[in-house]
Amino acid sequence: MIKSQVEVQFTLPIDETRLQHKTDAERKAKEAFVLELLRHGDISAGRAAKLLDISRWDLSDLMSEAGISPFAEVTAEELAAEVETALKALNNQDDEGRHE
Repeated sequence: MIKSQVEVQFTLPIDETRLQHKTDAERKAKEAFVLELLRHGDISAGRAAKLLDISRWDLSDLMSEAGISPFAEVTAEELAAEVETALKALNNQDDEGRHE
């Protein structure tokens, strides 16, 4: 998987008394950016939660507020591949448990 980073930067004059507002605005801007990537399927929910440093439960709340369905449109082939991957992982856990 190719990893890349995106940096969005802009400068606004701001006085020191509004430092907390600046921090809140930066957090909300990052949140909006990550949620938009999630909306378009560019990142997974797990990755979004990690980028925002929040739990999957908290991400679920943000997704709901943003009108993002937790149920992505998945093809039958993609779903079958996910099930196969999950079954392999479960079988590997069973095999490891037997060898202990």
